[in-house]
Order: sequence, then structure tokens, then C-alpha cells
Amino acid sequence: MQNQFSFLNEHTADSRVTAVFRRPSRRLVRCGDEPYSVVSAMIMMKVKEVIVVEGKDDTAAIRRAVDADTIETNGAAIGADVIERIRLAKERRGVIIFTDPDFPGEKIRRTIAEQVPGCKHAFLPREAAKAKNGKGIGVEHASPDDIRRALANVYEEAADWKEEITFTELVEAGLVGGNMARRRRQRLGEELKIGYANGRQFHKRLRVFRISRAAFYDALAQVIQEEAGDA
Repeated sequence: MQNQFSFLNEHTADSRVTAVFRRPSRRLVRCGDEPYSVVSAMIMMKVKEVIVVEGKDDTAAIRRAVDADTIETNGAAIGADVIERIRLAKERRGVIIFTDPDFPGEKIRRTIAEQVPGCKHAFLPREAAKAKNGKGIGVEHASPDDIRRALANVYEEAADWKEEITFTELVEAGLVGGNMARRRRQRLGEELKIGYANGRQFHKRLRVFRISRAAFYDALAQVIQEEAGDA
């Protein structure tokens, strides 16, 4: 079956690609001058929920990856008006919190989750959020593919989910205390798609994001196997 769009022409100006496509009706459609690939322009994913990010550069990165609306917190000191907008968005469309994988980003995530319960969460691995020059971490630095992967693995909090993995088990698994604990939590958070957190917060995430024992130990085995291969 012939593709709905056929590629007609592209040219480069100021390092940006402009693509022109033809529909069966022969009406020409200009797909903007953002640096999208032909494939990503054709399969742009629409996100129903409103995505909460930290700033305008994060919004730009999100819109290179998906078709979505955003709310920007503009820093960690979130105003009452921003919280009210997030609350309204959550009631009408749902909200995905997608903050930077660093300390300020996690603080913003916790603040919003506490004041607007029931939001969904998307997480980026730290490696995927690093700037190319190595200076800075943020959603703004992530590739469209990494952003789409994060949004395809969102979690919704569950306050009534019973504890399946105890804090003692985290200690025994080398996830709390010891030289390898921080790195192991980071890798396990990437495998489980729940992001990095300190020991107590990681334990909480396992519960509120409904991580089963089977999923936890399968991911832990993968991380330990990787560590053995690196040794």
C-alpha cells in the first residue's frame, strides 16, 4: 500500500531542514521549519495530557518529539497560579510531570505531586538528559527519541498500593549504603523507568508506581549482570 505522504523536496537553510509532502488530494503541506526528520514529521505522536516542564527550552524539546501542550514552572519556586493551572489541567485532560533528572527537578516533581495528587510521571535517564558539551542536565538536551521513550513509559501514582519490596531488601540488594549504591539505584531506576532517587525516595517510588517484586528483581538481576560484565 502506498504511503499517505510522498516526499517531494527538501532543502537546508541555516542548518534546518524544511520538508514538503504531497497528500493524495495533491494539496501541498508545509511541515514547518523545525529540524524534524521526514519520518518523525509523518508519525508525530499526539499526547492527550498536558506535560509539565521547567522552562521554555524544555517545551521546545518536547514539541520536537511529540504534539503536546505544556505548562512551564519557570524554576523551583512554583507560584500558586502555576499550581492552579496544573490542577485545572489535571481535572480536564490529565497531567504528566516531566522534570529534569537532577535535584531541583526532583524537588519540583515532589512539590507538584503533593499539591496536585494523581498526576502521571515521566522520567529521563541522566545520560539521555546530558548536554553535548557535558555542561548541564535537562529535558531540553534530550533527543526526540529519548523523549518519546520516556512518554511511552509513564507511571501513575497509587496511594493504596501495598508495599511489595521492603527497605531492608533495598539494603540487602546494595541499593542503600556502600560505594555502589548510588550508581546501582541510578541504573535500576533507568531499567524500571522510574528515574533516580535517594534510598528513601526510591523505596517510596517502588510503592506509589506499583512496581511488582517480579519486575524489581528482574531489573536488579539485569543491573548486577551488567556490573559483572564491566568488572
